[in-house]
Amino acid sequence: MKSGLLRRFATGKTVLLGAVLALAVQGTAYANTVSVTVKTPGATSGPASANSEISTHADCSSGLISGGGINQAIGTGSTGVVGTDVTHWLGIGGSGGQVNAAFSTTPYAMCFTSNLINHTQVVMNKANTPTAGATAGLVTATCPANTRLLGGGARTTPANTGSLKTIASFPTFNNSAHTFGAKAAADGETNPDSWSAVGWDSGANGANYTYAYAICSGSGINVSGTTLKVRHTEVSGPTTGSTGQTATVGCGQGDGNLVSGGAAISGGSVTTTNLTGPGSGGDHLNGSFPSTSGGAAVSDGTTTAAYWTASAHTGGQSSPGTYTDAWALCANDGV
Repeated sequence: MKSGLLRRFATGKTVLLGAVLALAVQGTAYANTVSVTVKTPGATSGPASANSEISTHADCSSGLISGGGINQAIGTGSTGVVGTDVTHWLGIGGSGGQVNAAFSTTPYAMCFTSNLINHTQVVMNKANTPTAGATAGLVTATCPANTRLLGGGARTTPANTGSLKTIASFPTFNNSAHTFGAKAAADGETNPDSWSAVGWDSGANGANYTYAYAICSGSGINVSGTTLKVRHTEVSGPTTGSTGQTATVGCGQGDGNLVSGGAAISGGSVTTTNLTGPGSGGDHLNGSFPSTSGGAAVSDGTTTAAYWTASAHTGGQSSPGTYTDAWALCANDGV
């Protein structure tokens, strides 16, 4: 079962997105029992042909998925609950019109354990969007009442539309202050209840679909005393054609453990205004993954990941006014 994924095309890369939360249980005597182990099988070569995709997966041998990510390298050259207690994360890498033998796709699963949140459910929403060129196609999935968002992801289809990609996947709120998912959760905000995905296509295709996935705590768990804190950063760029930019954010002292993360390439100010598309139709995300403070992806079995990195890239054209964003979500289940 997919717990969230996203694809990117313009230069042959795809990204899986999530977000990082901080979960704190207040007024209890529990010790913090949240732990997260990052699992990845490593890189899979491909996609090897233009306008195509490959599917890879990272699996939790213990614990449950709280989020996940993807990193795509190029070398030198319908709404409802769709799964419960998910333990697999799909990373789907897509290509545009150009391919390289050095392309690879690496998925990352955030394997979450907690004495309090011991069951999860995945909510999916989809929409026939974007269907017009250079138009942001927003879709939001919302967790059921009395549950907590843990992370999320995004995906766009069909695979053979090389100009279609996911440009954003982030935590948000299903309320008017956040324009019902169009405005992202800001640094320090608490208890987001939804996950938004944004598709982007430089052309027009009526067959496009964008999917949003929200990973939520299971029903029947008392989360009334928990607090989820969002960490976010935004950096300028990339603005020059065929160049990249990264943004990295981490859990602060007292926030707890990193459980998931998200990313975006856009017109900026995503936490204060509704998300707008980046400055060029070919812009895309190359990666959204757990990392070191310097932005390097962590290795399989890492139990101390505290940062999340977003990797963005322009197409062949300049992209004025473009920004890269990363979100981190951190969790405690006791104080």
